[in-house]
Order: sequence, then C-alpha cells, then structure tokens
Amino acid sequence: MDRPSVLALFAHPDDIEFCAAGTLLMLQQRGWDLHYCNLCTGHGGSIQMDGPTTAATRLQEAKNAADLLKAAFYPPISDDLMLTYTPDHLCKVAAIVRQTKPSIVLTHALSDYMEDHMNAARLAVTAAFAHGIPNFVTQPATPAFFHDVTVYHALPHGLRDPLRRQVRAGQYVDTTPVHQQKRAALAAHESQKDWLDVSQGMDSYLVSMDEMSRKIGSLSGKFEHAEGWRRHLHLGFSAKEIDPLSEALAEACIVDPGYEQSLEF
Repeated sequence: MDRPSVLALFAHPDDIEFCAAGTLLMLQQRGWDLHYCNLCTGHGGSIQMDGPTTAATRLQEAKNAADLLKAAFYPPISDDLMLTYTPDHLCKVAAIVRQTKPSIVLTHALSDYMEDHMNAARLAVTAAFAHGIPNFVTQPATPAFFHDVTVYHALPHGLRDPLRRQVRAGQYVDTTPVHQQKRAALAAHESQKDWLDVSQGMDSYLVSMDEMSRKIGSLSGKFEHAEGWRRHLHLGFSAKEIDPLSEALAEACIVDPGYEQSLEF
C-alpha cells in the first residue's frame, strides 16, 4: 500500500519553514511522505549579493532544509515578484502536483501581504483542482490521478490580511514536539538573517519564527507552539467534505468551533 503524501507549495525559500514545516514533520511521524517546493528562486532576498548569486545560494539552502526535513525537493519555476498566474506557470505547478500525488496540499493564504504568496496559493489551488483532469496537459506532461486532494491555507504573515484585519485559523496543529527540528530547518536559510533584519525589521528570523509559533499556539488555547490552517472548500477536489489533516494528526490537531460556526449562515 502506498504511503500518503503531503505537498508544501509556497513562494520563497524559508516560507515553508516559517509556515508549514512543523505540520510536515508531524505528518511524517505518522508515516506520510513529504514533498517540498518553493516556486520562486528567492533572488531578491539579499542586499549583499547580486541576483544570480542570491538565487544559487538560496537554492542550496532550500535543498539543505529539505534534506533536514527528509522531504523530496522540487526546484523553483520563477524569480521573485514574477510568479504570475499564467498558463505556463500553472502547467508547471500542476505537473508537480501530479508527480507527488498528494492527499494534502499546504500553501499560503489566498489573501496575504505580497503578490508572490497570493499567486503561489492561486496556482496551488488550480493545480490541485486539475489533478484529475486528463485533458489538462501539464509541463512536463504527467498523468492525472484520481484520489481526493484537500488544500489547506496557512495564516498570512503577521496574522493579518492586506487590509490589516486579524485572521484566525480554522484549525491548529501542535508543533511543539518538532519545534527544534523546524527551527533547524529554518536556520539552514542562513543568508536571510541580514536581509530580513533590514527589509522587514525582524530582529532574528529564528526569534521571529519562535514568536509567531507561540502566538499561534496561544490562539489555539492549548498548544505551546502551533501552526494554523484554513481548509479550502472541497468542491472539485474531493467527493465529499473531508479533513485528512485532523484525521491523520488526531489530538495534535484541533478545530476551532468558533471558526466553523462563523462559516454557517
């Protein structure tokens, strides 16, 4: 019997570590295969190196991080700020989805502080939708598959949407048991310390991640460290409404009843 797989589709090198590495590791502990893809090269993430050097550096850092997570690595398809929602990009992302055959796709929030994040999420959603459409030809051409796929969106950067409104999760994953592994994977992106300090006022990207995971843990009302997720509507992705993340993680994943209630008329 094939092991279940989860695909993390995010924008830049280090986004997976900030948003999703804890959830990936918790699934891995339960027998899931991990697949890791940053859609952008990260070439804009430096004030010391030129673009090509930055891209090459960040590619190696991402590969190192994926190795630490024991995840299969897939290369980027676009430079920073060039990840547009186009047929070319969509065909490439859909090929990655079909190659990995995930039951779960983790990606950015659909509404976030920058376009690369939002376009990564849009591409991930449509690529997942197309997983069982044989007449949609991917690049490279990859056969469709037909089991259910569920998409989960991470919380936006700063836990706010672009209009500054606070965002809460629909469910929280306890990442406390794997926090140090998540931290080690983020530390693999060592070129980002100075860049994030200068560009986003982060004292240290490791400290910032610690603070964010504690804040999300506090929002859960239960966990010390957590990652938050909002589940995409199932229509077109699965035959019925399912929640494989909660099913796989059991007590390590709690659903916010208030969020669920807010979805109803």
